[in-house]
Amino acid sequence: MPALFIGHGSPMNALEDNAFTRGWKDAARRIGKPQAILCVSAHWETRGIHVSAAERPQTIHDFYGFPQALFDVRYAAPGAPALARQIAQMIKSGNVYTDSDHGLDHGAWSVLRVMYPDADVPTLQLSLDMTQPGAVHYAIARELEPLRDEGVLIIGSGNIVHNLREFAWNNPAPPDWAVRADASVRARIEARDHAAIVDWNNLGADVMRGIAGPEHFLPLLYVLAQQQAGEPVQFFNDAVISSISMTCVQVGEDVPT
Repeated sequence: MPALFIGHGSPMNALEDNAFTRGWKDAARRIGKPQAILCVSAHWETRGIHVSAAERPQTIHDFYGFPQALFDVRYAAPGAPALARQIAQMIKSGNVYTDSDHGLDHGAWSVLRVMYPDADVPTLQLSLDMTQPGAVHYAIARELEPLRDEGVLIIGSGNIVHNLREFAWNNPAPPDWAVRADASVRARIEARDHAAIVDWNNLGADVMRGIAGPEHFLPLLYVLAQQQAGEPVQFFNDAVISSISMTCVQVGEDVPT
């Protein structure tokens, strides 16, 4: 399976038909139906590494101020407890805790509801251990690579540029610094300069301004770490809306149909 980084943006994308959701649907069409989905979302931050092991994950509405229709959404994909236990054994970079209570946060379900609307693919999440630097996250992700050969779709859900403090709600035109930040990271992805991306603190003022908090950037590392020698990358949904980048990244070839 390929691996995908999804710029998820607003949770309202779960209900809308727009250029971004059409890009997600097209990615699902190219990839086909995986055996399971492992999502690393910006919205599950922990101390230590946790993997969700619920039989029937609940839909977590971890936001406020949106229409009731969004709170009414349920994404009833089955869980994957056996896969969660397998992942806990695969990861050697730290102790992994299986969590039978954690459901699917909006970084996962708002995207998957669009990509796989039948909710029939077993889905689980891996948390972001916010006590660890980028190099540790990258190392954890490398240990997950064998899952791809088992038909598991690894998704990182966040945003390359995500600065809500500077988001202009009434003006989608991106400021120059946000465009430069997105382009800078993209250039390093194209050059396969993963070391520079892992050490994002040295990528310059524009990138640092765009990474107002690392939780939306870290999921990118889990996808880039999947790239093997000779594997291509492709971008889609390459747009910046005010101070949020919607850029998505696919590592690996499309799955033949």
